[in-house]
Amino acid sequence: TIEQIKEILNYVTSVVKPFEIRIAGLGAFPNTHRPRVIWVGIISGFEKLAGIRRIIDSEIVKRGLKDVQKDQHEFSPHITIARLKSYKNLERLKQQFLEYENYEFGVTEVTQIKLKKSTLTPSGPIYSDIYVARLQKPI
Repeated sequence: TIEQIKEILNYVTSVVKPFEIRIAGLGAFPNTHRPRVIWVGIISGFEKLAGIRRIIDSEIVKRGLKDVQKDQHEFSPHITIARLKSYKNLERLKQQFLEYENYEFGVTEVTQIKLKKSTLTPSGPIYSDIYVARLQKPI
């Protein structure tokens, strides 16, 4: 199955060219009152990211990968910057959410798609790359 997912990512990178995303705003999942995941938002380029997600989902179905589960969450492009284990300093954190909710962090170019592995440890997850597919620049 990993090999089939690599093939799907290679297909995506053959049809999607590098593009820019604009990063802005600070938020949290499930919400800013009880944050578990802190993220920065993507205010432009999300339509390209959503397109990549649609292609991947479609290819998983088309190739009959029954043991690959489709993410049931609504697609919400973001960049995770922290995971919280406790609510220590929660009031200070809430102030940061207010201060940075509309802050523009900048623009970056999306040039690759990574298949990640998450290894859970007592001190938190460790993420590693299983595969990197690079978007092809136009010739």
